[in-house]
Amino acid sequence: MMRQIVFTCLFMACMMTIQAREIAGIPLPEQIVREADNAALVLNGAGIRKKVFFKIYLASLYLQQSTSDIAEVIDVDRPARVQMQILYSEIEKEKFVEGWNDGFSANLSPEKLQAVGDRLDQFNAMFQTLQKGDLISLDYMPGKGTVVTIKGVEKGVIPGGDFYQALLMVWLGDSPISNSLKQELLGSD
Repeated sequence: MMRQIVFTCLFMACMMTIQAREIAGIPLPEQIVREADNAALVLNGAGIRKKVFFKIYLASLYLQQSTSDIAEVIDVDRPARVQMQILYSEIEKEKFVEGWNDGFSANLSPEKLQAVGDRLDQFNAMFQTLQKGDLISLDYMPGKGTVVTIKGVEKGVIPGGDFYQALLMVWLGDSPISNSLKQELLGSD
């Protein structure tokens, strides 16, 4: 009898860790396995990007191993994913481009910004006007770069780990787009 109770408790504990986390009514899996490189990634943290009173998108950060240490998150030699699910009715391409440019400028030195400038332009060109429910995946693959997928369609690859590191700074840098979202992505909310 005791053995059954222990087994049942262990089973329930395992089931609770496997279940998806839900934010804004959207389930987020606790673990994903990327098809392209077979990388197993765990949900580090997730939160909603808000602007004034509006919910803009749900951002989630997937890493090989959970951590709240920014230095470990930005380690460009490890597979990672930032996923964004649009919550607002429509976001025009120009707003995305403006947001990326502002986020990079606010968190990079002029030298680092210049080093990634051409790739930021290439990245910005991949975006389009998006509607509520659309999904963006920004996958870092060591040795390949940042794979940009929008609405299930791979738009291209931005080479260089330094670009992905700069991209992460938009959310995790000294001047993030949202301090609360930064804490949520780091799992320390």
